[in-house]
Amino acid sequence: MKEKKISIVDYGMGNLRSVEKAFEFIGAKAKITDNGEEIMSSSGILLPGVGAFPDAIENIKKLGLDKVLKEAVKNETPLMGICLGMQLLFEESEEVRITEGLGFLKGKIKKFEVDLKIPHMGWNDLIIDKPCEILEDVEEGSYVYFVHSFYAQIEEEGVLNAHSFYDIDTPAVVSKGNVFGLQFHPEKSGEPGMQMLKNFWELIK
Repeated sequence: MKEKKISIVDYGMGNLRSVEKAFEFIGAKAKITDNGEEIMSSSGILLPGVGAFPDAIENIKKLGLDKVLKEAVKNETPLMGICLGMQLLFEESEEVRITEGLGFLKGKIKKFEVDLKIPHMGWNDLIIDKPCEILEDVEEGSYVYFVHSFYAQIEEEGVLNAHSFYDIDTPAVVSKGNVFGLQFHPEKSGEPGMQMLKNFWELIK
């Protein structure tokens, strides 16, 4: 039986150490790695991300990690993307230029066209649309911490679990099968964020 552990995917973008520390805090075993074999052998995968979508995908492909992630998802390993990591789960993004994503979820990443300050940065509340394992014991209206200028335009039913309102409804938690995404930073979101990381750890076999 393989050891229960999470691989935090290191493709050169994202505040990896703060995510690793958050997992340590809840007693989860997590390791930052860019090693394909190690990622494939882990029981859960966390895809972080800060920065621009095209750079992220380019780095992931250079390291051959796109194939690794697709194989892992096919093998039903739980995968959770956070912040830019959630956006990478979709089919494409219009950030900088049209760029293909990992394609686990149907939809596009679009630029905010709102009358509010961009990026959407700071605390906003979660409106729960459809319960899922990640939202277990997370209360409706919990505040979480966002930093993003682009949002997911979802193009399939049943994927949206929670949204926030920032002049428009903005997807905040998504899931499909063993793939999960959080648009915000759970590691910076206090108790609700820690609960979601704990829920991810607990759903891993």
